[in-house]
Amino acid sequence: MTGDGEGASGPQLARAVLDAAKARREAAGRPRRRTATGGGDGERRLRGYSGPGPDPRDPQPLGAVLNRLVKARGWQQPAAEATVFGAWERVVGSEVAQHSRPVKLENGELTVEARSTAWATQLRLLAGSLLQQIAREVGHNVVRKLHIHGPAAPSWSRGPRRVRGRGPRDTYG
Repeated sequence: MTGDGEGASGPQLARAVLDAAKARREAAGRPRRRTATGGGDGERRLRGYSGPGPDPRDPQPLGAVLNRLVKARGWQQPAAEATVFGAWERVVGSEVAQHSRPVKLENGELTVEARSTAWATQLRLLAGSLLQQIAREVGHNVVRKLHIHGPAAPSWSRGPRRVRGRGPRDTYG
């Protein structure tokens, strides 16, 4: 048997062909690829994904995936605005949330409807601290101004018992 593979069979033939291919590659000047297993001739071993520790292929918590999606799509502002409505009790506290509800948020101005006129007055006095609480919970510049009003009075302009004129003066005067 000679070194060029003549007369070899089976594993010897495969080894000879492999050695010839390596010699041609080195003669062409191409660098050798590093393998995941590495060699004993001082090559650096690539890490790959095997072994203990976190891996990008591991299952991810849904919250982390959603946070990355919100940041990638630029949805931070709409998500913060939705938090004002969705988590109103957590944002302003349970007592205030029992007596008020957010109605509309446009251009950083939040409209809040109180359950009674007394609570509307109380919320107007607490407007500064409410803005601070909202900023702490959902972020700064999401809500810049509060418009607080009491409950809406019933409309007397339509209905089956409509009487022309100014309406009852003894009820809401």
